[in-house]
Amino acid sequence: MITSTTGKVAVVTGAASGIGRELAYGLGRRGCRLAVSDVDESGLAETAAMLRSSGVEVHAVRLDVGDRAAMASYASEVAEHYGVVHQLYNNAGVGAGRPFTEMSYADFDRVLQINLWGVVHGTKQFLPHLIASGNGHLVNISSINGFLAQPGLSAYCTSKFAVRGCTETIRAEMIVDGHPVRVTVVHPGGVRTNIATATLAHARATGYPVTAEDQRNTDFYNEKLLLTSATAVAETILVGVARGRSRVIVGTHGRKVDVITRLAPAWAPLWGAQLYRAMSRR
Repeated sequence: MITSTTGKVAVVTGAASGIGRELAYGLGRRGCRLAVSDVDESGLAETAAMLRSSGVEVHAVRLDVGDRAAMASYASEVAEHYGVVHQLYNNAGVGAGRPFTEMSYADFDRVLQINLWGVVHGTKQFLPHLIASGNGHLVNISSINGFLAQPGLSAYCTSKFAVRGCTETIRAEMIVDGHPVRVTVVHPGGVRTNIATATLAHARATGYPVTAEDQRNTDFYNEKLLLTSATAVAETILVGVARGRSRVIVGTHGRKVDVITRLAPAWAPLWGAQLYRAMSRR
C-alpha cells in the first residue's frame, strides 16, 4: 500500500543541494507543503525559488542543525506556520576523510555535531509534532557507511553507524508505544553530490595539509564511485517512504555492500581496506 503525500507538511534539512534539494523537489511534485533549511543561504534560496515557481508552498530558513536551541526554535516556527508536521527528513550532513591518527577532537566534533546531533536535535524537536499529526513519518539519512567501515572515515562512520542505531531504536519504540509514526533509515551509497569536494575544501580552509594524493583520491571518488544521481536517489527514498519501508538502501554500490556485510561481516572491513589501497595507488 502506497501512502499519499498530497497536502502533507514535510520538513527537509540540508535542502540547499544534493539529496536534500532533490527530496524537496520530489516532495513538491507529490503535493507536499514544505519546510526547507540549510546553512547555505544562497543554495537554499535557489531551492525555494525553484519550488515556488512550480506552485509549491515553501517555508525556507537558514538553520545549523547542530545548534540545539536553533532547532528547537525552528520546530516551533514550522509547527506554528503550518499548524501540523507530517514528515521529517533529517538529511543535513558533512564528510571527513583523513586517518584517525590525524583527526583532531575539533574534526570529530564537527562531524558528530552535524551528522549525529543534527539528527538527534531534529528528531527530538519534531517527533512530538509527527505523533500529534496522527500520520507521521520520520526519515533519517545514514549511509552505506552506517554498516560498512572504511579507512579514513572514522568520524563519518561513527556518525552514520550511530544514526542507524538511533533510528532503529526509535522505530521499535514507536511500535511498542503504539504511536502513529513510521520510521525509515536510509543508506545511500555512491551518490553524485559535492560531499567529497566539500570535504577537501573544508580541510584546506582549516589549514590541514592537503596533498596531491588527497586530491587524486577525491577525484577518484567523484569520477569512479559517486555515480548515482541525487535525483535518482531521492526518488528511490520517496518511493520507499510511500511504501512504508523501514530500511531503504540506494545507490550503485549500496545493495552490493549490504550483501557483503551481511554474508561476511568479519571480512567487510578488509574489503574496505583493499578499496582504500586501490584508491591510494591510483
